[in-house]
Amino acid sequence: MKNIRMKDIPQEDRPRERLARDGASALSNQELLAILLHSGTKNESVMQLAERLLCRFEGLELLKDASIEELKQVKGIGAAKAIQLLAGFELGQRMARKARESRYSIRSPEDGADYVMEEMRALKQEHFLVLFLNTKNQVLHKKTIFVGSLNASIVHPREVFKEAVRQSAASIICFHNHPSGDPTPSREDVDVTRRLASCGKMLGVDVLDHIVIGDRRFISLKKKGLM
Repeated sequence: MKNIRMKDIPQEDRPRERLARDGASALSNQELLAILLHSGTKNESVMQLAERLLCRFEGLELLKDASIEELKQVKGIGAAKAIQLLAGFELGQRMARKARESRYSIRSPEDGADYVMEEMRALKQEHFLVLFLNTKNQVLHKKTIFVGSLNASIVHPREVFKEAVRQSAASIICFHNHPSGDPTPSREDVDVTRRLASCGKMLGVDVLDHIVIGDRRFISLKKKGLM
């Protein structure tokens, strides 16, 4: 009895056809693996083999690090299929490494302002946004913490640093906009910044700056000596 191949699956269920119709992002891990595997065994379809492979390695995280010998221990996975899988995983990891290497680096207040200016300058309400950086000052994550007038009782350090811990950030840069277009910091802006900087020191997460965004203008509280 021949192996059950992709063409033996009903057309509407075939991962290749689904990818062509709906795009790769619409496919499940199982379907993407089935495309890489191409065929199943004489007793199971390629989709069933893909499902069993995922179960054997408890998901993609362990599967992507498996060796050829470990993959071959799975019934239905020979050397050719193992090599196909490893080649696919390695391409994905190389692309991920390239994306990490090309992360935006912030070396100055100007770099920070450039990163968020177009997003923030025309907002009609005040937004408090934080960039979470790694040890190389590359942006790991960007998140709006709250929307509304800046107030020390609203901008709670807990929300800011909870996200910093989640992202394993070494440092953060805070931003908020002034809808008036004038980036001159208020007393409240300064108080919030100093409170966050103090909490950051205790937690080991540096608050590098707080930048106020106006209409194509900005002011760095760090540069002004206000933090």
